[in-house]
Amino acid sequence: MTDSDTHSQANSARSITAIRNARVALRDRIVETPIWRWDTPALRDAWGGPGDLWLKLELLQVTGSFKARGVFAVMAELDADALRRGVTAISAGNHALAVGHAARVLGSTAKLVMPRRTNPLRVEGCRAQGAEVILVDDITAGFRMVEQIASDEGRTFVHPFEGRLTALGTATLGIELVEQTEARGVELDAVLVPIGGGGLCAGVAAAVKLVRPSCKVFGIEPVGADSMHRSFAAGAPAKIDAVRTIADSLGAPYALPYSFELCREFVDELVLVDDDQIRAAMRLLFRDAKLAPEPAAAASTAALLGPLRERLHGCSVAAIVCGSNIDESTFANLLAQRGPTTDQLK
Repeated sequence: MTDSDTHSQANSARSITAIRNARVALRDRIVETPIWRWDTPALRDAWGGPGDLWLKLELLQVTGSFKARGVFAVMAELDADALRRGVTAISAGNHALAVGHAARVLGSTAKLVMPRRTNPLRVEGCRAQGAEVILVDDITAGFRMVEQIASDEGRTFVHPFEGRLTALGTATLGIELVEQTEARGVELDAVLVPIGGGGLCAGVAAAVKLVRPSCKVFGIEPVGADSMHRSFAAGAPAKIDAVRTIADSLGAPYALPYSFELCREFVDELVLVDDDQIRAAMRLLFRDAKLAPEPAAAASTAALLGPLRERLHGCSVAAIVCGSNIDESTFANLLAQRGPTTDQLK
């Protein structure tokens, strides 16, 4: 390993010192989101066995999702000239909201590319931050558009899930979670993390494994956007031909090298959940935990009550509730759609 490689490693999400330093650096930009022990008759019945479940309520983060962690980690490194030129991003909503917010806080400007199907609440939120929004037909077209904007206007492209600084930012969530549970005398056996492009799972998994190697990390992916599953199977970052899931926040069209390698190194297992399982989890989170998660944020609960249900009996488990940027009408419509109940997922 060269000196350059050693320096890069020490400043990456593979270094617990670097993660702790990132947490200090972000302290004034983000909030330390709470954890909550979910222990009710409805949850115990749905889980069907003994266990100890903690929800990491990242939906209470700045701009309503975990994305602010990675975005501020990236944008805090921009110099004055880069901030003057502005930033650009492609996103189905949560990343765009975080980039718009960070640009405003840091005195920059943002030009954001979003798919037309994006939840209207997210588009309105970006414009309310003062960002310019360009709507495109799909995520793939959006990536082409944002690269053109960066080239033509000199704006910095803030990637939605890839890169060292992004992973360092999301790793702060992982170290925060472990410290919060340990402060309550809980030694986690498993952490369930939603996967889109892999930026959240990469950082969280690295942090958790570095401080608690025995804890299992499960990456939870929707059936209709399984790019990380395909990447693991191929042994290299892979693409999907289209996104087909209600969990649009997890709809990355492909995996990329940095987040893929971190996930492959630190994630114990990938788990698939389908849209019906996600809807059932949304219903239970709403009715019993009194939370209004977007579909992506219910993926970890869907895995616990579905494919991981029996395997995690008797375990102390943390599930990341990663965001809640969804309008009332869409949320109600998703809950009203027919699908299995939590009883039928057993």
